Amino acid sequence: MLVRLLQRVAILVGSLVVSSVIVFAFMAVLPGDPARVALGVNASDAAVQQMREQFGLDRPLVVQYLDWVRGLVTFDPGMSYVSRAAIGPQISDRLQVTLWLVVTAMVIAIVLAVPIGTLMAVRHRQLSGLLLSAASQVGVAVPAFLAGILLITVFAVGLGWLPANGWTPPAEDPAMFLKQLVLPALALGLVQGAVVTRYVRSAVLDVLREDYLRTARSKGLRPGQALMRHGLRNAAVPVVTVLALQLATLLIGAVVVERVFVVPGLGSLLLDSVSNRDLIMVQDVVMILVVAVLLVNFVVDLLYLVIDPRLRTGQS
Repeated sequence: MLVRLLQRVAILVGSLVVSSVIVFAFMAVLPGDPARVALGVNASDAAVQQMREQFGLDRPLVVQYLDWVRGLVTFDPGMSYVSRAAIGPQISDRLQVTLWLVVTAMVIAIVLAVPIGTLMAVRHRQLSGLLLSAASQVGVAVPAFLAGILLITVFAVGLGWLPANGWTPPAEDPAMFLKQLVLPALALGLVQGAVVTRYVRSAVLDVLREDYLRTARSKGLRPGQALMRHGLRNAAVPVVTVLALQLATLLIGAVVVERVFVVPGLGSLLLDSVSNRDLIMVQDVVMILVVAVLLVNFVVDLLYLVIDPRLRTGQS
């Protein structure tokens, strides 16, 4: 158990190092001088040189990389090339917004996918199961931004039940915060829920065909009891993998949904930075997203050890 945990920690650390090198290298090979880009083409050479010295852009790339990593580790990622404001507080504020949106959307997806996917598997030969399967296929085909537009059209414009856009911090007005959170979270959660539902159905169907489940039923357990006691735990292993992938997809999908609902999250900050060509901000935000995805995968690896006892004992 301890050896496997240390192996996963080593993989996480190695992945973080490799990812940071790739992100930094990608931004470094982009054409153009970051100082010239930030100041504009009409800036004087003296002003460009002063900015290069101020931000350390005149130092070797290895030194720049080490300083950048040191800043990320110490939660001091430097200053924006464009606004000259500290990047750390901006990312912190935007990250909180994105986390609220992504976590809520994931909860919605899980709450919908697990019971509906299980029901689809149990009733896969019945009309209700086929109808649910068809509905999930439609949900998979709908992109999150289109779901957001449809939700705005129905619940904000048509019925007037919820606001169409905006964001209020929960500490300022909890009621308005919840109202503004509902539609973007649903736009992400419904689409991802439809995807996860398909995987839950497939996993439960595989479990229903296993011999140990037939044995449990032959001992007097009803099909539902046998599935709850002996099947769902085994079906959870592949589903957890899918949830990790979908959580990463949610982080990326939030970029567009935040634009649709005018939510000031990390995705909006990334798009604004790209449009302003604030390269250091883009570099920091991309690395934050990469770290989030790697940490999710690390947590999933730990969940495997909890869900499947064979991984703790070394059995296959």
